[in-house]
Amino acid sequence: MSDLDTQQEVFSFLANPATHGGAKVQRIDTHAASVFLAGDRALKVKRAVHFPFLDYSTLDKRKQACAAELSVNAPYAPDIYRRIVPITREAPGRLAIGGAGEPVEWAVEMRRFDETRTLDHVAGEIDEDLADALGRAVATAHAKAPAADAQAWIAALGTYNDEHVEVFAQHPEIFPAEKIEMLAQSSRAAYAKIVPFLRERAREGFVRRIHGDLHLGNIVLIDGKPVLFDAIEFSEIIATGDVFYDIAFLLMDLLERRLKLAASVVLNRYLAQTQRVENLDALATLPFFLSTRASIRAKVTMARMERAKESERAAIARSARGYFDFALQAIAPPKPVLIAVGGLSGTGKSRLARMLAPDIGPMPGAVILRSDVERKALFGVGETDELPAIAYNAETTARVYAALAGKARRILAAGHAAIVDAVFAHPDERAAMAEVAKSANIRLQGLFLTADLETRLKRVGGRAGDASDADRAVALAQERYELGPMDWQEVDASGSPESTLKRAKAALKLVN
Repeated sequence: MSDLDTQQEVFSFLANPATHGGAKVQRIDTHAASVFLAGDRALKVKRAVHFPFLDYSTLDKRKQACAAELSVNAPYAPDIYRRIVPITREAPGRLAIGGAGEPVEWAVEMRRFDETRTLDHVAGEIDEDLADALGRAVATAHAKAPAADAQAWIAALGTYNDEHVEVFAQHPEIFPAEKIEMLAQSSRAAYAKIVPFLRERAREGFVRRIHGDLHLGNIVLIDGKPVLFDAIEFSEIIATGDVFYDIAFLLMDLLERRLKLAASVVLNRYLAQTQRVENLDALATLPFFLSTRASIRAKVTMARMERAKESERAAIARSARGYFDFALQAIAPPKPVLIAVGGLSGTGKSRLARMLAPDIGPMPGAVILRSDVERKALFGVGETDELPAIAYNAETTARVYAALAGKARRILAAGHAAIVDAVFAHPDERAAMAEVAKSANIRLQGLFLTADLETRLKRVGGRAGDASDADRAVALAQERYELGPMDWQEVDASGSPESTLKRAKAALKLVN
């Protein structure tokens, strides 16, 4: 029997409820694998196919691919990936799962999860808390990922643009020629600009063995927590990349679904979790990475057109064009801006910064620098750990503001936007932010939030699990502050967060 004939026999065997003790079987097919779901188990079989980017054409190659999938994914999801198991030929010719006979096929055995809980199915549930957990999960995965040889990946990255252009040009009814050329030229220029930087990132250890396919469909909620799975195992080049190239896929997927706030929270949590200033410099790569990820998705979407029904073609074309338009938008980001949000404790600075960020600057929005978080990092403690009073003396506070200024400079130099969230009670602190903006040849946009003492006391008293250590005593002491001349725009923050956001956008001349 040929491999294809044997596979058909195996697939029929695995699709039979009797094989699984009578349990109902659900089969899911992709271009490269077939998955059989029964009871609490999932069995994934590589299809006997050969594509330019993968080769599963022989039994030995499929066994190797199963072993590679287990090795690559077990660190991401140890509770999902169990083992590889043979499908064997027993006497008198019957098939068995993990029998003593000769293996005729191999499968990855996994713990079955609720497939309706992958994030592409529950995108509407991705609130700020879940987005924060996503950022943490990706940062944790990247911390464990081993360094990889970057040379082949950087070279391959440069070829993707031409591959996309070739596909787009075949469909002028969907992708206008002049826009294809715009995307091609912008992508080539961006790639040429970042290549030296990517080589430096590789030397610093930021090019790693990444997930490689980090979209919402490959993240599942288990016990309410996001778990990454189905990482690339079939290509070392595709599975290699800068960590920012990896997270760019997730950010692109969120943004394309119009989940702007979630994307902003993911990026900001990732940056806060990794605590590497080099990642602030890497913001310069995001426009190219986001655009490339969207172009790849547009090309993959178009590949469905060949086998699609006539009734499906219009929807496929719209989806592909949407990714194409996203790629065009991402590769031409707006100029960076610097916004400083000041105000006494309890005025809602941090909440306003989070709500503003998605609409500020290049995708997926401004990077937020918060003095409370910076102070905790300075002392090497967790964000919600309480610091002693000595950590708030004048010398330490000056160090915190200097660190905020230094990071803001790096973000702006990378072409990205920043929002700095701190009290900014002293004129020299506000002047320092103006100097940062001036050095980047932009104008500082400063907001100072105000609210009555009763409101501020109520807010600080109701905090829990927050980076700020400000309490009632701090809020009362701040009443004695001499703020000095105020050249920032004052914003009434005594109402709801939504009303403060509306006033702040008006002050910044942003469209509500």
